[in-house]
Amino acid sequence: MPGSQRVALALGSGGARGYAHIGVLQVLGERGFEVAAVAGSSMGALVGGVMAAGRLDAFTEWAVRLKQRDVLRLIDPTWGSAGAMTADRLIGHLDGFLTDVDIEQLPIPYTAVATDIVARREVWFQKGRLRSAVRASIAIPGVITPVTVDGRLLADGGLLNPVPIEPTASAEADLTIAVSLQAPRSTREPAGPVRAAAPPRWFEDWPDRVRHLMTSRNSRTATDEALSLEPGKRDATAAPRKEGVAEASRKEGVAEASRNDRAAASRKDRAAAASGKGGAAAASRRDGVADLRIPDVLALSLDAMQDLITRYRMAGLPPDVHIAVPVSACGVLDFHRAADLIALGRDLTTKALADAGY
Repeated sequence: MPGSQRVALALGSGGARGYAHIGVLQVLGERGFEVAAVAGSSMGALVGGVMAAGRLDAFTEWAVRLKQRDVLRLIDPTWGSAGAMTADRLIGHLDGFLTDVDIEQLPIPYTAVATDIVARREVWFQKGRLRSAVRASIAIPGVITPVTVDGRLLADGGLLNPVPIEPTASAEADLTIAVSLQAPRSTREPAGPVRAAAPPRWFEDWPDRVRHLMTSRNSRTATDEALSLEPGKRDATAAPRKEGVAEASRKEGVAEASRNDRAAASRKDRAAAASGKGGAAAASRRDGVADLRIPDVLALSLDAMQDLITRYRMAGLPPDVHIAVPVSACGVLDFHRAADLIALGRDLTTKALADAGY
């Protein structure tokens, strides 16, 4: 019976998509599953910590009321620092949910995973202040400044362990449930490397074209000078000279057409992004990246890295139930979309449990 099942829970990193963890926990609670241990990276560490502190309902009510302007008010930008924001204002708002409690005082075993970016190793917080552990785990590189704890420079736990199953391995549980925020690859998409040729861009081959034209021009000048002593042979050079000019003109026309094609493609991508149908994915498929911002590039890069790490680590320690939230569910910083993501988490959990026979 579900009521007798004890669950070891691993909650993954992925920014705002981590609101789906709330939906997962709601369904598990409704079905009578008991959480025997929880480990999390980044947003998974936050939601898992709030749950372990017994403040999940209050946190959920606060999250679903957040509007985009409220999220902006939580940002405390910092200039010339190791991140775009310090997150002090955010942690201040979360104090009421994380409470002033030590991890060892929590009713269930809890682990927040961070990354020592100097030593290149994981750090598991299983003792000490819950608030400090969560702050270290959520330090997304380039977005939230890292913190120093016991001489270690710590950043987002998802850098090395996006879905931390290992800290729960010793828990007395009947099954392990892992929640990743990077959905698996489509079965139609090969996982192996893609072999492709890298075409030159117009500004990269421009020096070669100029050098070619200058060489041709210098060659024609030298020929003219050599033939100036033989006026009867000048007419014989006219055709080659005209042919050289025609060839240069043809190449320039091809280059101009290529530039026009690229400009048209860029305009098409911008139009798609403006209508909400293209977004960062459409822009990233083209040479033009005018529609991409630094957070977009950073998010796409982290998702690609974490997807690979998750698949490799789960292959060595597979969970009994894997709930995978699609990357396309929302942007990493869309923290105003809690209600939608909680509902998605509920749907995915219901399906995953049914597929696994629970």
